[in-house]
Amino acid sequence: MKITIGTIAALALITLSGQVVAEEQLEIGQKIYERAFGRGCGTCHDIASNPQLTANIKAGTLDRAKFEKILKEGKGGMPKAIEEILKVKAVEKAGYGEDQAVDALYNYLSSK
Repeated sequence: MKITIGTIAALALITLSGQVVAEEQLEIGQKIYERAFGRGCGTCHDIASNPQLTANIKAGTLDRAKFEKILKEGKGGMPKAIEEILKVKAVEKAGYGEDQAVDALYNYLSSK
């Protein structure tokens, strides 16, 4: 099998573009976390008396499906958040829909 320079360049470009998309998604997830509701999710979730999102995600007790359900329906003292998430300028600018925004936030929290 003969591999050309063009093939190698195309594969490198595909790999790099995937990395750029992943980095963009993490950046948007961070902006959602910092800016949703105008004050950010951390206002409530970075204090000891509230569930620690990062720990729950990493422990597997808060999977992607449960996370999305809570964002859409609220739970306990947490209000429905999906509408506020979609209002974050970075989400609007990227043209993200609900699934993409939830993925970005979940992946950001998973990476913390």
